[in-house]
Amino acid sequence: MASTETSTRLNKDPGSEGDGDLAGLDALETAGGAGGTGRPGAREVLVRKVLPPLISVVLVLAVWQILVWAKVTDSYKLPSPGAVWGELSDAWTQGKLLGYIWTSVSRGLFGFLLALVIGTPLGLLVSRVRFVRAAIGPILSGLQSLPSVAWVPPAVLWLGLNSSMMYAVILLGAVPSIANGLVSGVDQVPPLYLRAGRTLGATGLRGTWHIVLPAALPGYLAGLKQGWAFSWRSLMAAEIIASSPDLGIGLGQLLENGRTNSSMSMVFLAIFLILIVGIAIDLLIFSPLERRVLRTRGLLVRS
Repeated sequence: MASTETSTRLNKDPGSEGDGDLAGLDALETAGGAGGTGRPGAREVLVRKVLPPLISVVLVLAVWQILVWAKVTDSYKLPSPGAVWGELSDAWTQGKLLGYIWTSVSRGLFGFLLALVIGTPLGLLVSRVRFVRAAIGPILSGLQSLPSVAWVPPAVLWLGLNSSMMYAVILLGAVPSIANGLVSGVDQVPPLYLRAGRTLGATGLRGTWHIVLPAALPGYLAGLKQGWAFSWRSLMAAEIIASSPDLGIGLGQLLENGRTNSSMSMVFLAIFLILIVGIAIDLLIFSPLERRVLRTRGLLVRS
């Protein structure tokens, strides 16, 4: 009898506990999977993602208008939101607004792509070759901390007032960030991945393409985001300092024109456009890429 009970418990309990654990894990996985793959409804998107930034913008505009009504300073120092909106409307009706934005955005994106083409192999070289890392690794880190505006005067003297000068400043600002981001990502690749790749025959360029780059993708993506930020800042610095009819009027030049014309509403308009473009690029390009990479690695679950 005792042996029968024991055998029954041995046959039943381990299985039942395992089934319970598996059921719990399945339940957690199912819950996480449902949260991770289910698309939120329009109401949820409106409440959680659209309303909070909209409310913050309305509050900023309200505080701004109250300060104008309270006359905390002269009107030429702090224009009203209506005056800035009027400046925006004038630029739109004159057909200049999209030209300002496209001049800067096209330069920024093209310069960033050039920095991507140069910075990616440079980062791989620095991360994989010890001699190169010892030789230029500290230089890349030093260049990353150098303000981009410092490169504008020498770039003007070397290349003159033309688009090549703009792209040179963008490259000098963005390439070190992209390369260092990739180096950081490669340093965080578990050695087990590299050994497993070599065991399977993935060596040299094949190992870099199939093992190193995919494993280093989160760090590389962080470097790309930082590289875009440096590209945009470098371009604005170059457009503010260097002006020429051949260069056209971008957002940086619009900001400088507002200063020279003592038009604070134009200055505010340029600042808002620079800010909006930076936020739009991040929301439309880098944030979706980052979410996709983190989700494929199980590091991000929709809540």
